Amino acid sequence: MARIDPLTSKQRAFLRTSAHGLKPIVQIGKGGVSAAAIAAVSEAFSTRELIKVKVLDIAPISTADAALALSDALSGAQLVQTIGRTIVLYRPDPEDPAIDLPA
Repeated sequence: MARIDPLTSKQRAFLRTSAHGLKPIVQIGKGGVSAAAIAAVSEAFSTRELIKVKVLDIAPISTADAALALSDALSGAQLVQTIGRTIVLYRPDPEDPAIDLPA
């Protein structure tokens, strides 16, 4: 996969707005950022470009650490924001991006 340019503040703001109405579709629990959690997020990226991940209270990892671990483990995924115990991640579809980011 080609290297992805870092998101600009304008693009990050656009993605935050786009993610506002989304529900978390993956949860990080007592297993932390395990291979299963990474696989679940990767699978979620196969059908969408913008996802929310919820870090549960029982997770042995902080939200910030989980966000960094997920974005590092997933090729092309970028951290949009963390708010409370929720992580927003973005990874454009390599063939047909559905989200048109501002310049």
